[in-house]
Amino acid sequence: MMKLSDDDFSLFGLPQAHGLDRGALDTRRRDLQARVHPDRFAAEGAAAQRLAMQWAVRVNEAHQRLKDPLSRAAYLCELRGVAVDAERNTAMPTAFLMQQMSWREALEEASTVQDIEALDKAVAAQEREMLDTLTQQLDAPQPDNTAAAAQVRALMFLARFRQDIDRRLDQLDNTR
Repeated sequence: MMKLSDDDFSLFGLPQAHGLDRGALDTRRRDLQARVHPDRFAAEGAAAQRLAMQWAVRVNEAHQRLKDPLSRAAYLCELRGVAVDAERNTAMPTAFLMQQMSWREALEEASTVQDIEALDKAVAAQEREMLDTLTQQLDAPQPDNTAAAAQVRALMFLARFRQDIDRRLDQLDNTR
């Protein structure tokens, strides 16, 4: 029996793991949405439809959180008692901060779309490596949730930087 208060993984009948099968997640979402769609409860009155609407919203919110690797990781850390706390905890390893500074300088100095795309490709490769490490940290028999929370914060930095790259590409596209 599902409860609105179930964690997202329980709601979807999936293990609490970072390395999720996206196809299984999407299939489970469709199944759940079919079961809780408000139209199915039209004959049962307004109260039943309101409850169905709450369920539909809950399923959509859980799906949004679980389908994104970064939000899924942050959610797992929080479920395990380690808050990511990205707004207040911005401590990063020195090597990571130096890399960030180097990338930011490269973005400022880039003058062509090709330069910016090459930078984005390098950052994306780093992001994939960091996500792989994050999965290992969270899905190990003895998960390192504290290190995973730090990795989530670092990946949030990367995500913001990739948005900056996209904005810079848009600026170059608009000046053509």
